[in-house]
Amino acid sequence: MSPEFIGVIAIVGLFVLLLLRVPVGVSLLLVGFFGFWQLLDLDVALAQLGMSAFGTASNYGLSVMPMFILMGMFLSYSGLAKDLFKAVNNWGGKVNGGLGMATIGASAIFSSISGSVNATTATLAKVAIPEMKSYKYHPGLASACVAAGGTLGVLIPPSVILILYGILTMEPVGELLIAGVVPGLLLTITFMAVVYIQVKRKPELAPSTDYEVSWREKFLSLSEIWPFAIIFLISMGGIYMGFFTPTEAGGVGAISALVVALLTKKLDFKKLLESVDETLRLTAMIFLILIGAGLFSQFLAMSQIPAAATSFVTGLDVSPFVIIAILLVVYFLLGLFLEGIAILVLTLPIVYPIVTGLGFDGVWFGIIMVMVFNMGVITPPLGISVFVINGVVRDIPVQTIFRGVVPMLIAMVIFTAVLVMFPQIVLTLPNLMQ
Repeated sequence: MSPEFIGVIAIVGLFVLLLLRVPVGVSLLLVGFFGFWQLLDLDVALAQLGMSAFGTASNYGLSVMPMFILMGMFLSYSGLAKDLFKAVNNWGGKVNGGLGMATIGASAIFSSISGSVNATTATLAKVAIPEMKSYKYHPGLASACVAAGGTLGVLIPPSVILILYGILTMEPVGELLIAGVVPGLLLTITFMAVVYIQVKRKPELAPSTDYEVSWREKFLSLSEIWPFAIIFLISMGGIYMGFFTPTEAGGVGAISALVVALLTKKLDFKKLLESVDETLRLTAMIFLILIGAGLFSQFLAMSQIPAAATSFVTGLDVSPFVIIAILLVVYFLLGLFLEGIAILVLTLPIVYPIVTGLGFDGVWFGIIMVMVFNMGVITPPLGISVFVINGVVRDIPVQTIFRGVVPMLIAMVIFTAVLVMFPQIVLTLPNLMQ
């Protein structure tokens, strides 16, 4: 068999394993190992397996991930999200649809620390949906605000997905994190606008409230936001100004989060242990995926598939934007069935050389790509965020949540098209860092 044919069989096999719910890291290791075995021999496959594991585990740059994950876990387990929602709601709760907008705003702030779609979605579902239901919000709109707000975690730093993208493509992690700031803020405003328009057209979705808060209470409530603001400014501001590397920023952020949680007396010893335990589990899972991704990528390179695909696509007599559009449609379809990490490790060895070969910026494509496949977390049949909400608030049917997120999904498609047409929205801040 030719190397290319073996590579195609391996890719199909990997898809099958992922659809069978075999863990991503295990799937990559199995396919990469057997691929090397078929291309060369067993001794080479065993040697590559050892070198991939050692090379990944000893890479200092990867320490950025556990640091940012630990930072998010400290604040997640400290229960600051409820205070955060209350503070944001004090400023916008009186406006029709204000509770929904406050939920999206709180999601954006919480995402900037958590970096996790599922963590943000689950936390805000527990806090915000009961509050909106008490004010007679339509269940579809209430759950849509939480689901849409949760997607902001892939853009607003520190995004674990963007960090993984940088590691897998060798793009600067600091620039990737900063690149997500403006799109993340603009998408937050877009989601709020969608809520406002919906409520304006159908006031019954979010009845008027008698929510009154004095200016004194509004300004006092800002004291609940200061931990998030300080940690974000220290970590992300340090990266942007060049004071810290991403790894150093993660360490400083984690220590800052621990200090804040202890000062506010919202992190007891049990929660401290739980946050460390969750960090270790998540980090171990990601490292296993990265070891498998390294082995799989080396095997694909040996099979000549990435080089052949790049040569074929760059030689097509069509506009590069047509190719980008096709790739984004493929990513959207993949997002319906696979998780983001699986999509990254499965596609980047082939797609990234094609994109950069066409002359597109790798940082820009990273933002666009995660935007597109992240639509899958609120789209059937996978729709993981929808099922997370349903698991937290069981009296809202899955069908109601899926119908509610349709306007948000349309907004995400339009917003992505804007980012494609105007790449400087993504690249302005990273370019200022250079």
